[in-house]
Amino acid sequence: MLWVSVWWVWLAAALILAIAEVVVPGFLFLGFALGAFAVSMLLLNTGLTLSLPVLLFLFAGLSLVAWIVLRMLFKVPRGQVKHFDHDIND
Repeated sequence: MLWVSVWWVWLAAALILAIAEVVVPGFLFLGFALGAFAVSMLLLNTGLTLSLPVLLFLFAGLSLVAWIVLRMLFKVPRGQVKHFDHDIND
């Protein structure tokens, strides 16, 4: 499975995940796309040949970090959420 450690495979996966993010709203795939892009750039710049479990672990960790950063950047500030005290059917 040498093709998994090729940088352009991870870049293609990042592109596919970014396109899926445009189709599916809610910042669901953006963290994964950033994680795949980071793995791609790591493989491109270092030239390492890593095993599949190491690459998947690295992808999961980088995706988690990207998701946490995106969550901090795009969260709704306190006080901007509208609360309803009554039912609209009353």
